[in-house]
Amino acid sequence: MRALTVKAVFCALEEYVKISEELEYVIGTSGGEPMRYFGVQASEQAASQASNSAAFRFANFEIDVARHELRHGGEVISIEPQVFDLLVHLVRNRNRIVSREELIDTVWKGRVISEATLSSRVSAARRAIGDNGDDQLFVRTHHKRGFRFVGEVQDAYESFTQDWRPVVTAPESRARDNVVAPVLTLPDKPSIAVLPFQNRSGDSIQEYFADGLTEDIITGLSRQRWFFVIARNSSFAFKGEPVDVRKVASELGVHYVLEGSVRKASSRVRVTAQLIDANKGVNLWADRYDRDLANIFELQDEITNRVIDSVGSQIIVAEAARVQRKPPQNIEAWDLVMRALPHMWRMSVEEQRLAQECLRQAITLDPEYAHAHALLGWTYLCMFNLDARMPIGEFTDKALESGERAVALDDQDHWGHFVLGLAHSRRRRPESAVMHLSKSVDLNPNFALGHAGLGYAYACGEQPERGLRSLEQAQRLSPCDPFLTIYAPIVRYMALFALGQYEETVAVCRSLTALHPHHAGAWRLMTVSLGLLGKIDEAGEALSRTLALQPDLSSAHVVHDTVFVNPNDRARFLLGLQNAGLKD
Repeated sequence: MRALTVKAVFCALEEYVKISEELEYVIGTSGGEPMRYFGVQASEQAASQASNSAAFRFANFEIDVARHELRHGGEVISIEPQVFDLLVHLVRNRNRIVSREELIDTVWKGRVISEATLSSRVSAARRAIGDNGDDQLFVRTHHKRGFRFVGEVQDAYESFTQDWRPVVTAPESRARDNVVAPVLTLPDKPSIAVLPFQNRSGDSIQEYFADGLTEDIITGLSRQRWFFVIARNSSFAFKGEPVDVRKVASELGVHYVLEGSVRKASSRVRVTAQLIDANKGVNLWADRYDRDLANIFELQDEITNRVIDSVGSQIIVAEAARVQRKPPQNIEAWDLVMRALPHMWRMSVEEQRLAQECLRQAITLDPEYAHAHALLGWTYLCMFNLDARMPIGEFTDKALESGERAVALDDQDHWGHFVLGLAHSRRRRPESAVMHLSKSVDLNPNFALGHAGLGYAYACGEQPERGLRSLEQAQRLSPCDPFLTIYAPIVRYMALFALGQYEETVAVCRSLTALHPHHAGAWRLMTVSLGLLGKIDEAGEALSRTLALQPDLSSAHVVHDTVFVNPNDRARFLLGLQNAGLKD
């Protein structure tokens, strides 16, 4: 265990340039009426469109995931199921390159197929949307890496949330179509994005190692209170892309960009890193490190401190005031946690179980590894809303246990307090929830997911407007975060329901289920809201989908596991289910 020295931060030397404009949000409209969610009710016409909207729109095409239809100018286009699924997956993941292996895993469920089969399906997808292998207007081939959808896309989720979330399209699409990106105001302190370090090991299996090192450096910088650090998931939206640092900085609203590479071989690791002033287009610092793997934690600290030192023209730091999580005692345990991370960010039961397998192995090797306990708790919280077909109360129990263990082992691990706070929120303990979630973002002010979790606690705990404000902060810290497109709607539909805005709640739930059909939480609240709106036929259909994902749903579930603190909210929840046709 290392003794940590904490010294005061001295005064800043110069004023920072502040952009005067407010953050520009795009307001969605329907029939000339703005569709808003901050206490302003959407028009009936907009709500009706939400119920029947296609999941994605680009050019003159529409993809309706629920109906499994591709339409052009309103006319249905004949398309094979595998080709449709392939196209949907590319559109959903348009912020990155999708590998051939991932397409095979997703569309063919891992079955062995030939390169010719995959190529023919990609060609068929292109033909269906008026594209071809020469022009590549929509589906672009990246040699030996995979495919990427580069068309400008508007999805149903964006259509009904544009007053609080800037629409971020692919950089290539913006350049081609001359679309102006939203302007993000620079924070009034040094701001930085850490791009995913490139894996130079010549072994794709080592990709997790480069990603894990990047994530730990982000965490180290995030704990410096005088820095504004873009969250991990928004930085990783640029993974695998040749990037222009000025464009990256503009999209994320930061002054500096850190990038680098990792080469791991046996027990040695070589890391290169460089810090770029994106506004001026100059390299502030670059270095190469050769270390034994056992010294990986010191290496992370060293890179973090060099970044801080290199911003010395704006802030003098005698020594980095570091409050770090305790490192594991076993390097193999740390490696297993790094292997768990890619699975942890994917919202499916299978991926969460793969993450749990790695995390349990890490805990077996190092039972006092607080961060591994915390991340294990997070996987249980994720499964609460998925189609695990287990009593959801069990997930909360396991999350509480893991969170309590993590905090007991290391009270300075922001993930531990985050997990414990959300688990308390699921148990309708708003004071404990807010206390732990507030400490999580106090320990790491740049923890975007922590701010979103605080929004969830407020939304469930009779402060829905405050919950929406916390969500805004999360989205500024992580403006290109694909994970927040899942978690943000959860916070939002909880707040909207608490505010009694059922039409808007249905719209957000419907958009989320279009993207993630197995999201049981969204189906639950959609069922309730449709029941309260008196749309009994639609509510009954939603209830059938909900029961398929959560067979134990009952009146007892509302009593024991519905997360709303206010008894009137729980009574409305139960009434909506009963109106939809729930029998017990």
